[in-house]
Amino acid sequence: MTDTHKKTCGHGHHDLHANLHGACCGGETDFDAGRRSTLDLLAKGGLAAMLGGLPSLLPRAAQAADDDVLRIGYLPITDATPLLVAHAMGYFEEEGIKAEKPTLIRGWSPLIEGFAAGKFNLVHFLKPIPVWMRYSNNFPVKVMAWAHTNGSALVVGRHTDIENFAGLGGKQVAVPFWYSMHNIVLQYALRANGIKAVIKPQGEPIAADECNLQVLPPPEMPAALAAKKIDAYIVAEPFNALGELKAGARMLRFTGDIWKNHPCCVVCMNEETTAAKPEWTQGVMNAVVRASIYASQNKEEVAELLSKDGAGYLPAPAPVVKRAMTLYEQDAEYIATGAIKNQAEYKNGRIDFQPWPYPSATKLIVEAMNETVVSGETTFLDGLDPEFVANDLVDYDFVKSALEKYPEWKADPSVATGGDPYTREEIFKL
Repeated sequence: MTDTHKKTCGHGHHDLHANLHGACCGGETDFDAGRRSTLDLLAKGGLAAMLGGLPSLLPRAAQAADDDVLRIGYLPITDATPLLVAHAMGYFEEEGIKAEKPTLIRGWSPLIEGFAAGKFNLVHFLKPIPVWMRYSNNFPVKVMAWAHTNGSALVVGRHTDIENFAGLGGKQVAVPFWYSMHNIVLQYALRANGIKAVIKPQGEPIAADECNLQVLPPPEMPAALAAKKIDAYIVAEPFNALGELKAGARMLRFTGDIWKNHPCCVVCMNEETTAAKPEWTQGVMNAVVRASIYASQNKEEVAELLSKDGAGYLPAPAPVVKRAMTLYEQDAEYIATGAIKNQAEYKNGRIDFQPWPYPSATKLIVEAMNETVVSGETTFLDGLDPEFVANDLVDYDFVKSALEKYPEWKADPSVATGGDPYTREEIFKL
């Protein structure tokens, strides 16, 4: 990618809070350990092995097509906002859909397994997960919408002298896992500043022009930074806000200020369900889109609602979630330090909630992963055609019908302007 890359294309909340607190203070928790083991497995290319038994689960998953109860599984991060708001505001019920209370899951592995077994019929996944499920395991997952845009950042420890991406040379940086938007954006910025991304054992010497990457689950990142085990991390919210408030982290750059309005988590369903129950599926997507619009227009209220001080969908306290959703261009320090540079052009937010799954972004992700340094098995990317993935993995029909029903989605700052709102250019700019 060049400096500007463009491509045009069509509750038990108390124990969870204790876990979050333990991670911030350096304590080991079951949540942390579970997420680390899962992400270690993914980092080593082990998703196919983990899901190797999925074919035996397909009959059980297919049975979900006969179940008219909506069962949501989610991780306690802001990426799940549209699913949680749709439940909290009663939007599913208004579509005639019976929805159980969303189930908070403590790691990606059990969420994947629960979805595969038919326990959940609506989930949010980090973008590469459905790619692996569909093309490495022939599992009929479909991306139905984007859960959010932007909402991630790179923070550095105050114990460091890092002032820009060039300052990451000779440093240790954590990413949530190799196949991620976070790794794509980070390595783009490193290359642009003459820094090589490397993956070396901890303790091995790092050259001044090398940045050593490691995988850490998000809940461990603030604690690791506070303990000076890493020098920086790049991740989704609310862990950047948590790092700022609890771990002495300093914001270096928001990812949405580099890759304009990028996706991160996506809304997923089983293709067998969507094919068997199109009217039901349309109702689900109507509610999700409506919730995305509400979240876009009422971020502070939604942050309070989702926090442990509100309805308790998330274990983080309200000040952390509010910061993660609302504190952005109005913060003078972010502007002064260069954490935000492109706001005059981009005009987006710290996190936004536009649900249209732009094909251009899917294509870019597939292309970029072939340029990105990762650990472990990468053969699933060999011959994986970006155009095919954009057309095959994503179901555009239901979400587009919902967007046409609720045209207010176009007011979100991450919607393409100046022409067709369903088509955009992917823009990277440091």
